[in-house]
Amino acid sequence: MNTHSSRLALLREAMKENKIDIHIIPTGDPNLGEYIPDHWRIIAWLTGFTGSAATLIITDAFAGLWTDSRYFVQAREQLLDSGFSFMKPADGGWHDYLGWLTDNVSDLNTVAIDSRTVSIAGMRKIERSLEGKNVKYITDSDLISEIWTDRPAISGSPAFDFPVIYAGKERTLKISEVRSLMKIRNIDYHLLTSVADIMWLLNIRGNDVEYSPLLLSFAIVSEDQILLFTDESKIPFKLAFEFDRYGIVILPYEETDAVLSSLSAGTSILLSPVTTSASLFKAIPPGIRIIEDFSIPESLKAVKNKTEIENIGKAMIKDGVALARFFFWIDQDKGSIVMTELSLAEKLTGFRAEQESFLGPSFSTIVAWNEHGALPHYSATADSDAKIGQNGMLLIDSGAQYLNGTTDITRTISFGRPSPAQKRDFTLVLKGNISLATVKIPAGTKGIQLDILARKALWENGLNYGHGTGHGVGFCLNVHEGPQSISPGGSAEARTIIEAGMLISNEPAIYREGEYGIRIENLILCYQDEETEFGQFLRFDTMSLCYIDKSLIDVSMLEQKEIDWLNRYHSDVFEKLCPYLNDDERKWLKEKTEFI
Repeated sequence: MNTHSSRLALLREAMKENKIDIHIIPTGDPNLGEYIPDHWRIIAWLTGFTGSAATLIITDAFAGLWTDSRYFVQAREQLLDSGFSFMKPADGGWHDYLGWLTDNVSDLNTVAIDSRTVSIAGMRKIERSLEGKNVKYITDSDLISEIWTDRPAISGSPAFDFPVIYAGKERTLKISEVRSLMKIRNIDYHLLTSVADIMWLLNIRGNDVEYSPLLLSFAIVSEDQILLFTDESKIPFKLAFEFDRYGIVILPYEETDAVLSSLSAGTSILLSPVTTSASLFKAIPPGIRIIEDFSIPESLKAVKNKTEIENIGKAMIKDGVALARFFFWIDQDKGSIVMTELSLAEKLTGFRAEQESFLGPSFSTIVAWNEHGALPHYSATADSDAKIGQNGMLLIDSGAQYLNGTTDITRTISFGRPSPAQKRDFTLVLKGNISLATVKIPAGTKGIQLDILARKALWENGLNYGHGTGHGVGFCLNVHEGPQSISPGGSAEARTIIEAGMLISNEPAIYREGEYGIRIENLILCYQDEETEFGQFLRFDTMSLCYIDKSLIDVSMLEQKEIDWLNRYHSDVFEKLCPYLNDDERKWLKEKTEFI
């Protein structure tokens, strides 16, 4: 019996002892962030699946995992011999785990979940799927702590002040702005559960979460006080002294629900149903008016201020220099040394680490050779680490956290001579990227209205990709950060209005399973263009700075305006990066960015 099968057996034994028929385990921690501390990576520990989103259902005779299309191939491979079945919709017959619950949970069954790890919205979906069934819920189930004996501890690293030279606005001004908006909406308390919201509001950063500079915390904002729930030992004395001056009170992280339960009836509280756990929601006593919406800081921080925008430009130059040196190194050394997916990821991080104010990667670097590129969120392991050959396609999706901002960029390059089919696919993806980068839109346009621009060329050729086209990006915070997004779905994020100052990714793609993947991703910044009698119009400025592999372009497929954009972009890349490169690197980049 392998490790994962043994752990599943231990969990089933604990379920039996606690008279639990169905145990649901979502990906999540109490803050419901995308990147979660190792302490809360329960699904990876239990099953071996390392994707960022999944849900498990376990019974005495069934154990299944559901995830989204980004991870279908990965899940099938990682779950082998684990005791868990990968529940791909076409194979299992259930589109998602909620359908399985509806069809398989019987009256008098006991359903258990740790409600600290599921959102209000998520818990409601579970309850709706079991509506009409006489089931018993156990919402404080924590069987994992009983069997995970070597569970990693939560980080003890201290927080640090995030100065105004980067943030662009004093914390006191941000707090006043949030309180003013609360007053307008007649809100007494604002519960903040997204850690990025709290970091932005208080101008602090931390080290509790890999890839994102966050301090695990909750906060409650009121008219004259902010309660910050975190580990007090992580707040340096100087920062704690300043917090005290501004009425920011530090309380233990674990006391959040107790404080919520003490709020007075007749008051009102604003919270996000997506980032607030069902456990915290349950702690709010009756008689309080609950307003469910995006948090106020989430909407405010999505629109970058002038100082942040200036810093983002600096971060993009730093990142562009690191990428130029990295790709130059590949061109010089390929064929003479052994290169693998893992070694390239490590090398790229090394080039970024040479840049001033580098904090670390903004997510796990994706270096994917040939067929691995067809896995949108592939992550190389010691077992899968592919050697880079002389002929093929290399996809690299990477990013960094700098004090100046957060980056995220994808490039696909060719080794050897690309096939006509590869050039056709690449050029169709490039056309989608350019279409979105060059669009002019009226104020009030939503992300869902822009998605087709990136897909049109692909659709016309019977092609598509399964993920969204663009996500919001934080400022030295989360690499995926809303509320804005560009996607075809009807989510609240896709229906968010795109505003000047928003930073969004532009990443159309094509994936051919078993062959290769192609993705071209830049970050684009929305800005105000002209105002006419028809209102204000907006455009996008492409911020990322890295050449696009011309050897993969079928120029005959491009319109003149697309060629003009590419030439302007490559000119911008060269002019902004060349002052920081040596003579050999400049000569190489000049060739890579020559006009077509």
